[in-house]
Amino acid sequence: MATPRRHIATSEGEPIALRDRAIDNIRFIRETMERAASFTAVPGWGGVAIGCTALVAAALAAAQTDPVRWLVIWLAEAVLSLGIAAWAIRRKAQAANLPVLSGAGNKFLRSFLPPMLVGALLSLVFVRAGEMALLPGTWLLLYGTAVVTAGAFSVGVVPVMGACFMATGAVALFCPPEWGDALMAFGFGGLHILFGLIIARRYGG
Repeated sequence: MATPRRHIATSEGEPIALRDRAIDNIRFIRETMERAASFTAVPGWGGVAIGCTALVAAALAAAQTDPVRWLVIWLAEAVLSLGIAAWAIRRKAQAANLPVLSGAGNKFLRSFLPPMLVGALLSLVFVRAGEMALLPGTWLLLYGTAVVTAGAFSVGVVPVMGACFMATGAVALFCPPEWGDALMAFGFGGLHILFGLIIARRYGG
């Protein structure tokens, strides 16, 4: 009676195939974790710095009688704030070894940009129409919307901050125009400082 042959895999290709499968599994796990993770590189101290510069901008803008100069001050503040935020996010992400433009960071950015682009477009429309009194409420409301939508991919305090900005913007839209700079000081200044300190304390930096 013939003894059945046993096929023993001795080829050198099998260990390589196992290794490739293991690498693929690790890559899948890493990508899944990145997609599921929250974007925790929202800067706390960066928010505090942005709040401080916003308070200065509000004081300077409130002293202006020329609408063009008023607009230039707030546009300069927006550019400065963007630079501070970009630097602070990159610094915090590098310190924590987190990707900025992949996974949750990519979703955060893609959710943040559309309301901001709408705000820029409406700002142009209002300036051309001579309705600059609507700018403070519009800026606060749409910035808050951007923070709420992006905050869905970040830590829980971020959407709360966005909701506070939206509420401040709604108030600004129905208040006398003279209140605009004060409400922007409260929002872009005070709220950034308050929530920046909370984020720095709870989530590190």
